Amino acid sequence: MSGIGKKLRGLVATLVATGISGSAFAQVMIEEIIVTATKREQSIQDIPFSINAQTAVDIQRTGATDLEGLSRNIAGLTVQNLGPGQSQVAIRGVSAGQIVRDQPGVKEQVGVYFDESVISLSLFTPDFDLYDLNRVETLRGPQGTLFGSGSVGGTIRYITNQPDLDGFEGHVELDLNSVTDGDIGGSIKGMVNLPLSDNAALRLVGYTTEYGGFIDALREDGSITSDVNSGNRTGVRAALTFSPTENFTITPRVVYQEIETDGFNRQEVFNLFANPHTTTRTPIQLGERQQFLLLDEEFSDETLLIDVVADLAFEDFTVTFAASDLDREILVSRDASALSGSVSVDLGFPDAGVLLPSNLRDTTDLQQTTFELRAASTNDGAWQWVVGAFLSDTEREYKQRLPTPGYAAVTDATLGAGTSAAVANGFPNLDSAFNSDLPYDIEQTAFFGEVTYDVSDTFHLTAGGRFYDFDESRTIITGGLFAAGGPQQLNSTTSDGFTPRILGSWNLNDNVTFNAQASQGFRLGGVNDPLNTGLCTPQDLLVFGSFQDYNDEKMWNYEAGIKSTWDSGVTFNAGAFYSDIEDLQVTLDAGSCSSRISFNVADSHTAGVEFEVSAQPIESLYFSLAGSILESEFDSTVVDANGAILGGVQDGNRLASVPEFQFAATGSYYFPLQAFGGSDASVTLTVQHVGDRITQPSDQTAGSGQFTSGLPFGGATGNELNVVDLELDPYTIINLSASVEKDDWSAVIYVRNLGDENANTSFDRERGGRARLGFRANMPRTIGITLRKRFSN
Repeated sequence: MSGIGKKLRGLVATLVATGISGSAFAQVMIEEIIVTATKREQSIQDIPFSINAQTAVDIQRTGATDLEGLSRNIAGLTVQNLGPGQSQVAIRGVSAGQIVRDQPGVKEQVGVYFDESVISLSLFTPDFDLYDLNRVETLRGPQGTLFGSGSVGGTIRYITNQPDLDGFEGHVELDLNSVTDGDIGGSIKGMVNLPLSDNAALRLVGYTTEYGGFIDALREDGSITSDVNSGNRTGVRAALTFSPTENFTITPRVVYQEIETDGFNRQEVFNLFANPHTTTRTPIQLGERQQFLLLDEEFSDETLLIDVVADLAFEDFTVTFAASDLDREILVSRDASALSGSVSVDLGFPDAGVLLPSNLRDTTDLQQTTFELRAASTNDGAWQWVVGAFLSDTEREYKQRLPTPGYAAVTDATLGAGTSAAVANGFPNLDSAFNSDLPYDIEQTAFFGEVTYDVSDTFHLTAGGRFYDFDESRTIITGGLFAAGGPQQLNSTTSDGFTPRILGSWNLNDNVTFNAQASQGFRLGGVNDPLNTGLCTPQDLLVFGSFQDYNDEKMWNYEAGIKSTWDSGVTFNAGAFYSDIEDLQVTLDAGSCSSRISFNVADSHTAGVEFEVSAQPIESLYFSLAGSILESEFDSTVVDANGAILGGVQDGNRLASVPEFQFAATGSYYFPLQAFGGSDASVTLTVQHVGDRITQPSDQTAGSGQFTSGLPFGGATGNELNVVDLELDPYTIINLSASVEKDDWSAVIYVRNLGDENANTSFDRERGGRARLGFRANMPRTIGITLRKRFSN
């Protein structure tokens, strides 16, 4: 174990969730938060494992606008930015490395729920707007007992405000902002809660947000298109609560959201068509927040969620039924001209063929239906329990097309007449050098239960488990010059088993509780897509060609923690954990093949400490501090067909995409203001630090940042060396805001990313770096103003 690991063994740490209720400008009170992480309502301080809850006030105070921004305030939670609408979530360092758009078979490691509805999808978990949320719960460690597969690292739950029968209320929010060296952005959001009768109420939420772009694109003619990654997010939520009797409530709901962007937050350091090595083309050194494009890019994600929750209360327990239908249509449209051009150089195409604009279009059509029926005790007896059943059916159709007008003619002229038709494999567009259809169908059945026994007034013991059964089937057919081709293939994966957990909590006194748990989580395995063998060098084909399927990933987690709340206004929660991972599913770029593979690593572990503390030392001052120290390492080595270590997977090396250190601090000072006839004001400062990371395990090996294209083009020999530091540097984001509130009005002036930190959030290599090298970038300094108005009767 490394030096960090040795330090961890003697430390204790983790967990907090604090909230401020009432007017954020009146007396600030640290208040009890009720959560439903155990599928029963409990105070967050009574939950016997590590959990965080960011309330609506927390979200407003820190200036978070999405899950990535929110994650920097939560100990142990990291979100790897892989482009708009594409993110990879990890909790406590459990990470498989970079997952990209063309790996639809890879399963998520963190389960994400929108109230009772499952919405998680590897890479494409919906980035719902945080407006009118009650809280966001982060459940750390395996949650396989109550939440199933995909929660091997933990679970995130968006909890919305429900329709309120008691009275009319509403609020609106207007925002306008400017991005440094970028575009103008802003948003309009609103909510109205309408009691329809004594036993029915309707809650409507609507929002639209314009995102200011900040990436500039150099063009073939020498011109520059500014702010190509601007975009929009628009959505509505409508929930109707109906309570025909005192003990029965039903709430149907519709959620619709659409995200559209004009490009991606990629800043490039090398492009086959734009680099300093060319001589017959103008040499170009791409700068900060720049990229090179032959074609415009776009991303769109249309999400429709229809769900219903019904609760029937009996004397000692409540029965809950939840059903959901999730329909999503996703398009990732990229300028793949450098990718196609790199292959064309290998094939000996003329320069005119190499420079043909090429558009890679990845589409995902998802239809997911879930049902859950459970019963949970509600009495005050010594025994508390929850038991239930869960069913789901997920149909995911993934397609890729590479339309490149004129490519069939160049192919036939260079490689022989009829070549493009011969390799099409039935796909009609001969100008598309790559085509694939991959429909997936995953069915899940599970039964779960958990029981808590109050051994004494101070000691409580909880035990539970989940029986699960999965069936996955997948067909694949590919065609085109770049594809493996061949007949349609059918693959299937099945898995069943049991995931247990046991927890204990001991109340030392009214203020301090100790807890401990052992729990197991799992992630379903799968089958790799066929390599694009026509693109592979002989060496890469030998190294990566043997990886076909990969097994289920399983993990045992052991943790201990402390939770404390004091009358002085201080809440301190901390914990330490060790997670033993068997058959970790690691993702690796397959070099020149323009493919990715997943494979198992026999043994890995994560260990760490987490802490979160909040305090209100005086009535006008509030602050919070959260942090984590993690060690995530391989405990075994994987070698390739040549006996060499594969992709940095070596005993003692780091897991990808998670920092060893992450900290966040927030301080708010509240004071009266004489202006505007007397009002309340506050100033808030948030500092978020994220340590260094790597995008995939191979990035930590010696020489991994040295790239040669091997492609003679534009006067370049292809032997020129491009050196890139693949360790993503640590970064610090500082947010500052000042607020004024008068009656039902409030105004906030803010600066996000005060220091204009240009952080590299992940690394992008096209065709193993032969075609393009770049980093995803964060949002530059953004200055804005937000106005809010509340209504009520």
